[in-house]
Amino acid sequence: MPDYIKWIRSKIGKEMAILVFVNACIINEKNEILIQRRREENEWGLPGGAMELGESAEETLRREIKEETGLEIKIEKLLGLYTKYFHTYPNGDKTQSVVITFICRRAGGELQSENAETLELAYIAPENMPPLIFDDNRDAIQDYMNGNFGVVR
Repeated sequence: MPDYIKWIRSKIGKEMAILVFVNACIINEKNEILIQRRREENEWGLPGGAMELGESAEETLRREIKEETGLEIKIEKLLGLYTKYFHTYPNGDKTQSVVITFICRRAGGELQSENAETLELAYIAPENMPPLIFDDNRDAIQDYMNGNFGVVR
């Protein structure tokens, strides 16, 4: 089913919903992490997005990264599963997010920040991160910096 969020919101409105997201912590050769300034919120975060019905986490990740960054990725390992995070979006939608975050490397493609979801892309050293929109993103980057992999929160 395309656009699962739109479909579920047509049923429940802006009420709290549990949604599954998949993010990439894309690392370059300098150990910098790719972050995205999101068009909807005009704030920084890890690239990724919502799982659609019928998709696996890997399929979601590859689709979202290609759409948002233009990159093809190699998934190296699971960074963590982040499950107790709450967010209210600018339009009033409320979520408890289940976020699966993977460590990835670029496998092809070229960075493209001109798209419907992205204002800007940048590789940033983990210790120099700007404020990030989602708490799970902040926790994931901290886990990466601390060498914690396979985290479940």
